[in-house]
Amino acid sequence: MNGKQLRIVFMGTPEFAVTSLKSLVENGYNVVGVVTAPDRPSGRGLQLHQSDVKRYAESYGLPVLQPEKLKDENFLRELKSLQVDLQVIVAFRMLPEVVWNMAPLGTFNLHGSLLPRYRGAAPLNWAIINGDHETGVTTFLLKQEIDTGNILFREEVQIGPEETFGELHDKLMVIGANLVIKTVNALADGNVKPLPQSSLKIDPERLHAPKIFKETCKINWQKTADSIHHLVRGLSPYPAAWTSFVGSGSETGVKIFKVAPENISHNYQPGEILSDNKNYLKIACADGFLHIRDLQLAGKKRLEIAPFLRGFPNPTNYKAL
Repeated sequence: MNGKQLRIVFMGTPEFAVTSLKSLVENGYNVVGVVTAPDRPSGRGLQLHQSDVKRYAESYGLPVLQPEKLKDENFLRELKSLQVDLQVIVAFRMLPEVVWNMAPLGTFNLHGSLLPRYRGAAPLNWAIINGDHETGVTTFLLKQEIDTGNILFREEVQIGPEETFGELHDKLMVIGANLVIKTVNALADGNVKPLPQSSLKIDPERLHAPKIFKETCKINWQKTADSIHHLVRGLSPYPAAWTSFVGSGSETGVKIFKVAPENISHNYQPGEILSDNKNYLKIACADGFLHIRDLQLAGKKRLEIAPFLRGFPNPTNYKAL
Protein backbone atom coordinates (compact mmCIF):
# COMPACT_ATOMS: atom_id res chain seq x y z
CA MET A 1 0.00 0.00 0.00
CA ASN A 2 1.17 3.53 -0.78
CA GLY A 3 1.58 5.85 2.20
CA LYS A 4 -0.61 8.48 0.56
CA GLN A 5 -3.51 6.02 0.47
CA LEU A 6 -3.59 5.67 4.24
CA ARG A 7 -6.22 7.41 6.34
CA ILE A 8 -4.10 9.26 8.89
CA VAL A 9 -5.04 11.00 12.12
CA PHE A 10 -2.45 13.46 13.40
CA MET A 11 -2.16 14.38 17.09
CA GLY A 12 -0.07 17.29 18.32
CA THR A 13 -0.21 20.73 19.90
CA PRO A 14 2.83 23.11 19.72
CA GLU A 15 4.84 24.65 16.90
CA PHE A 16 7.22 21.67 16.86
CA ALA A 17 4.31 19.48 15.68
CA VAL A 18 3.11 21.86 12.97
CA THR A 19 6.07 21.19 10.67
CA SER A 20 5.31 17.45 10.62
CA LEU A 21 1.60 18.04 9.98
CA LYS A 22 2.42 20.54 7.25
CA SER A 23 4.80 18.07 5.63
CA LEU A 24 2.08 15.40 5.53
CA VAL A 25 -0.64 17.70 4.21
CA GLU A 26 1.43 19.57 1.63
CA ASN A 27 2.96 16.35 0.27
CA GLY A 28 -0.47 14.89 -0.44
CA TYR A 29 -0.95 12.49 2.48
CA ASN A 30 -4.54 11.81 3.49
CA VAL A 31 -4.88 13.44 6.91
CA VAL A 32 -8.53 12.80 7.80
CA GLY A 33 -8.47 14.35 11.25
CA VAL A 34 -6.36 16.30 13.73
CA VAL A 35 -6.44 15.95 17.51
CA THR A 36 -5.04 18.78 19.60
CA ALA A 37 -5.37 20.45 23.00
CA PRO A 38 -8.53 22.39 23.89
CA ASP A 39 -8.41 26.16 23.61
CA ARG A 40 -7.07 27.71 26.81
CA PRO A 41 -7.28 31.23 28.26
CA SER A 42 -3.90 32.96 28.33
CA GLY A 43 -2.30 36.41 28.40
CA ARG A 44 -3.33 39.45 30.38
CA GLY A 45 -6.85 39.46 28.96
CA LEU A 46 -7.22 35.68 29.42
CA GLN A 47 -8.44 35.37 25.86
CA LEU A 48 -8.89 31.86 24.49
CA HIS A 49 -5.71 30.69 22.80
CA GLN A 50 -5.74 28.09 20.02
CA SER A 51 -2.85 25.65 19.67
CA ASP A 52 -0.43 26.10 16.77
CA VAL A 53 -1.61 22.78 15.35
CA LYS A 54 -5.27 23.83 15.44
CA ARG A 55 -4.57 27.10 13.62
CA TYR A 56 -2.72 25.27 10.86
CA ALA A 57 -5.33 22.48 10.59
CA GLU A 58 -8.22 24.91 10.31
CA SER A 59 -6.39 26.92 7.63
CA TYR A 60 -6.51 23.74 5.51
CA GLY A 61 -10.06 22.79 6.45
CA LEU A 62 -9.02 19.67 8.35
CA PRO A 63 -11.47 18.26 10.94
CA VAL A 64 -10.20 19.13 14.44
CA LEU A 65 -10.99 17.25 17.65
CA GLN A 66 -10.16 18.83 21.02
CA PRO A 67 -11.08 16.42 23.80
CA GLU A 68 -10.63 17.39 27.44
CA LYS A 69 -10.39 13.70 28.29
CA LEU A 70 -9.00 11.14 25.88
CA LYS A 71 -11.29 8.42 27.24
CA ASP A 72 -14.42 10.50 26.65
CA GLU A 73 -16.99 8.34 24.85
CA ASN A 74 -17.98 11.08 22.38
CA PHE A 75 -14.34 11.63 21.41
CA LEU A 76 -13.71 7.90 20.99
CA ARG A 77 -16.83 7.62 18.84
CA GLU A 78 -15.71 10.51 16.61
CA LEU A 79 -12.20 9.11 16.31
CA LYS A 80 -13.48 5.67 15.37
CA SER A 81 -15.80 7.16 12.74
CA LEU A 82 -12.75 8.49 10.88
CA GLN A 83 -11.82 4.87 10.02
CA VAL A 84 -8.16 5.61 10.56
CA ASP A 85 -5.38 3.33 9.26
CA LEU A 86 -2.49 5.02 11.08
CA GLN A 87 -2.09 7.59 13.86
CA VAL A 88 0.88 9.98 14.02
CA ILE A 89 1.80 11.67 17.32
CA VAL A 90 4.14 14.67 17.62
CA ALA A 91 4.42 16.60 20.91
CA PHE A 92 1.11 15.50 22.41
CA ARG A 93 0.02 14.14 25.76
CA MET A 94 0.13 10.53 26.88
CA LEU A 95 -2.52 8.40 25.15
CA PRO A 96 -4.65 5.67 26.74
CA GLU A 97 -4.47 2.25 25.13
CA VAL A 98 -8.01 2.55 23.78
CA VAL A 99 -6.74 5.40 21.57
CA TRP A 100 -3.28 4.23 20.51
CA ASN A 101 -4.56 0.72 19.79
CA MET A 102 -7.35 1.91 17.48
CA ALA A 103 -5.46 2.11 14.17
CA PRO A 104 -4.78 -1.18 12.30
CA LEU A 105 -1.22 -0.10 11.37
CA GLY A 106 -0.60 1.24 14.85
CA THR A 107 0.27 4.61 16.36
CA PHE A 108 3.76 6.05 16.18
CA ASN A 109 5.34 8.98 17.97
CA LEU A 110 8.12 11.35 16.92
CA HIS A 111 10.42 11.99 19.89
CA GLY A 112 13.20 14.59 20.08
CA SER A 113 16.04 12.30 21.15
CA LEU A 114 17.88 9.15 20.20
CA LEU A 115 15.76 6.77 22.25
CA PRO A 116 16.26 5.14 24.67
CA ARG A 117 18.11 8.32 25.66
CA TYR A 118 16.05 11.10 27.22
CA ARG A 119 12.59 9.66 27.68
CA GLY A 120 10.27 12.36 28.93
CA ALA A 121 9.02 15.89 28.41
CA ALA A 122 12.20 17.91 27.70
CA PRO A 123 14.72 15.83 25.71
CA LEU A 124 16.18 18.71 23.70
CA ASN A 125 16.81 20.83 26.79
CA TRP A 126 18.51 18.06 28.75
CA ALA A 127 20.77 16.99 25.89
CA ILE A 128 22.29 20.49 25.85
CA ILE A 129 22.23 20.97 29.64
CA ASN A 130 24.19 17.73 30.03
CA GLY A 131 26.79 18.87 27.50
CA ASP A 132 26.03 16.23 24.86
CA HIS A 133 27.60 16.61 21.42
CA GLU A 134 24.87 14.74 19.56
CA THR A 135 21.15 14.07 19.72
CA GLY A 136 18.50 13.30 17.14
CA VAL A 137 14.93 12.24 16.52
CA THR A 138 13.25 8.86 16.83
CA THR A 139 9.97 7.40 15.60
CA PHE A 140 8.60 4.54 17.67
CA LEU A 141 5.40 2.58 18.14
CA LEU A 142 3.39 3.46 21.22
CA LYS A 143 2.95 1.09 24.13
CA GLN A 144 1.72 1.50 27.70
CA GLU A 145 4.92 2.84 29.30
CA ILE A 146 5.80 6.31 28.05
CA ASP A 147 8.57 6.57 25.40
CA THR A 148 9.47 2.87 25.65
CA GLY A 149 7.92 1.43 22.47
CA ASN A 150 9.77 -0.37 19.70
CA ILE A 151 11.89 1.93 17.54
CA LEU A 152 11.08 2.40 13.86
CA PHE A 153 13.72 4.91 12.75
CA ARG A 154 16.34 7.21 14.33
CA GLU A 155 18.34 10.05 12.83
CA GLU A 156 21.35 11.51 14.61
CA VAL A 157 22.39 15.19 14.48
CA GLN A 158 25.33 17.03 16.00
CA ILE A 159 24.91 19.72 18.65
CA GLY A 160 27.14 22.73 18.03
CA PRO A 161 29.28 24.06 20.93
CA GLU A 162 27.25 27.29 21.08
CA GLU A 163 23.92 25.90 19.87
CA THR A 164 20.91 26.84 21.98
CA PHE A 165 17.70 24.98 22.71
CA GLY A 166 15.82 27.29 20.33
CA GLU A 167 18.23 26.64 17.47
CA LEU A 168 18.22 22.88 18.04
CA HIS A 169 14.41 22.89 18.29
CA ASP A 170 14.06 24.54 14.89
CA LYS A 171 16.58 22.19 13.28
CA LEU A 172 15.00 19.02 14.64
CA MET A 173 11.52 20.26 13.71
CA VAL A 174 12.46 19.92 10.03
CA ILE A 175 14.50 16.72 10.38
CA GLY A 176 11.67 15.19 12.41
CA ALA A 177 9.08 16.05 9.76
CA ASN A 178 11.14 14.23 7.14
CA LEU A 179 11.42 11.22 9.44
CA VAL A 180 7.63 11.20 9.88
CA ILE A 181 7.18 10.93 6.11
CA LYS A 182 9.77 8.15 5.92
CA THR A 183 8.01 6.27 8.73
CA VAL A 184 4.54 6.59 7.20
CA ASN A 185 5.81 5.21 3.88
CA ALA A 186 7.67 2.33 5.53
CA LEU A 187 4.65 1.28 7.60
CA ALA A 188 2.42 1.44 4.53
CA ASP A 189 4.86 -0.76 2.60
CA GLY A 190 5.41 -3.13 5.52
CA ASN A 191 9.07 -2.27 5.05
CA VAL A 192 10.25 -1.76 8.64
CA LYS A 193 11.21 -4.09 11.46
CA PRO A 194 10.57 -2.47 14.86
CA LEU A 195 13.56 -2.63 17.19
CA PRO A 196 13.00 -3.17 20.95
CA GLN A 197 14.64 -0.43 23.00
CA SER A 198 15.94 -3.10 25.36
CA SER A 199 18.28 -4.24 22.59
CA LEU A 200 20.11 -0.91 22.70
CA LYS A 201 22.60 0.31 25.27
CA ILE A 202 20.96 2.55 27.87
CA ASP A 203 23.05 5.15 29.70
CA PRO A 204 21.34 5.61 33.09
CA GLU A 205 22.57 9.23 33.28
CA ARG A 206 20.91 9.99 29.95
CA LEU A 207 17.72 7.98 30.42
CA HIS A 208 15.26 10.60 31.69
CA ALA A 209 14.33 14.09 30.47
CA PRO A 210 11.91 15.39 33.10
CA LYS A 211 9.82 18.52 32.73
CA ILE A 212 11.65 21.82 33.25
CA PHE A 213 10.55 23.80 36.32
CA LYS A 214 11.57 27.26 37.56
CA GLU A 215 14.06 25.82 40.05
CA THR A 216 15.66 23.78 37.24
CA CYS A 217 16.51 27.09 35.58
CA LYS A 218 18.19 28.76 38.56
CA ILE A 219 21.94 29.20 38.11
CA ASN A 220 24.19 27.80 40.82
CA TRP A 221 27.35 29.90 40.67
CA GLN A 222 29.21 27.25 42.71
CA LYS A 223 29.27 25.10 39.56
CA THR A 224 31.83 25.15 36.75
CA ALA A 225 31.82 27.67 33.92
CA ASP A 226 31.17 24.98 31.33
CA SER A 227 28.22 23.45 33.20
CA ILE A 228 26.58 26.88 33.61
CA HIS A 229 27.25 27.61 29.94
CA HIS A 230 25.41 24.39 29.02
CA LEU A 231 22.51 25.29 31.32
CA VAL A 232 22.11 28.72 29.73
CA ARG A 233 22.23 27.26 26.20
CA GLY A 234 19.82 24.48 27.09
CA LEU A 235 17.20 26.95 28.34
CA SER A 236 17.61 29.76 25.78
CA PRO A 237 15.43 31.47 24.72
CA TYR A 238 12.72 29.81 26.79
CA PRO A 239 12.19 29.37 29.70
CA ALA A 240 15.68 30.89 30.23
CA ALA A 241 18.27 30.40 32.95
CA TRP A 242 17.99 32.96 35.74
CA THR A 243 19.71 34.42 38.76
CA SER A 244 19.15 37.34 41.15
CA PHE A 245 21.28 40.47 41.41
CA VAL A 246 21.31 41.33 45.11
CA GLY A 247 22.74 44.58 46.46
CA SER A 248 22.11 48.22 47.26
CA GLY A 249 19.16 47.15 49.36
CA SER A 250 17.36 45.46 46.46
CA GLU A 251 17.02 42.16 44.67
CA THR A 252 16.32 41.91 40.95
CA GLY A 253 15.57 38.80 38.93
CA VAL A 254 17.66 38.40 35.78
CA LYS A 255 17.18 36.04 32.84
CA ILE A 256 20.39 35.13 31.03
CA PHE A 257 20.30 34.02 27.40
CA LYS A 258 23.91 33.95 26.25
CA VAL A 259 27.25 33.60 28.02
CA ALA A 260 30.87 32.87 27.23
CA PRO A 261 32.92 30.79 29.69
CA GLU A 262 36.38 31.88 30.80
CA ASN A 263 38.24 29.02 32.48
CA ILE A 264 40.81 30.62 34.76
CA SER A 265 41.77 30.33 38.42
CA HIS A 266 40.81 33.25 40.67
CA ASN A 267 40.21 34.24 44.28
CA TYR A 268 36.73 35.71 43.87
CA GLN A 269 33.64 34.31 45.55
CA PRO A 270 31.15 32.48 43.29
CA GLY A 271 28.51 34.98 42.21
CA GLU A 272 30.78 38.01 42.53
CA ILE A 273 30.29 40.47 39.65
CA LEU A 274 33.14 42.17 37.78
CA SER A 275 32.56 44.86 35.15
CA ASP A 276 34.13 47.89 33.45
CA ASN A 277 30.66 49.52 33.42
CA LYS A 278 30.87 49.85 29.63
CA ASN A 279 31.52 46.69 27.63
CA TYR A 280 31.74 43.64 29.85
CA LEU A 281 30.14 42.03 32.85
CA LYS A 282 31.37 38.71 34.14
CA ILE A 283 30.37 36.61 37.11
CA ALA A 284 32.69 34.36 39.11
CA CYS A 285 31.96 30.65 39.32
CA ALA A 286 33.84 27.60 40.61
CA ASP A 287 36.63 27.48 38.03
CA GLY A 288 36.49 30.78 36.20
CA PHE A 289 34.00 33.36 34.98
CA LEU A 290 30.92 33.60 32.83
CA HIS A 291 30.92 36.64 30.52
CA ILE A 292 27.29 37.70 30.21
CA ARG A 293 26.43 38.58 26.60
CA ASP A 294 22.62 38.78 26.55
CA LEU A 295 20.24 39.24 29.50
CA GLN A 296 16.94 40.66 30.71
CA LEU A 297 16.00 42.28 34.00
CA ALA A 298 12.56 41.41 35.36
CA GLY A 299 9.99 43.63 33.69
CA LYS A 300 12.51 45.05 31.20
CA LYS A 301 13.56 44.38 27.61
CA ARG A 302 16.12 41.77 26.64
CA LEU A 303 19.46 43.50 25.92
CA GLU A 304 23.02 42.79 24.89
CA ILE A 305 25.56 43.69 27.52
CA ALA A 306 26.70 47.18 26.35
CA PRO A 307 23.23 48.78 26.24
CA PHE A 308 22.35 46.94 29.45
CA LEU A 309 25.29 48.53 31.28
CA ARG A 310 24.30 51.99 30.10
CA GLY A 311 21.05 51.60 32.03
CA PHE A 312 22.40 49.60 34.98
CA PRO A 313 25.33 51.54 36.47
CA ASN A 314 27.71 50.06 39.02
CA PRO A 315 26.80 46.36 38.68
CA THR A 316 29.75 45.50 40.92
CA ASN A 317 27.66 46.77 43.84
CA TYR A 318 25.58 43.62 43.34
CA LYS A 319 26.17 39.90 43.71
CA ALA A 320 24.57 37.11 41.69
CA LEU A 321 22.72 34.63 43.90
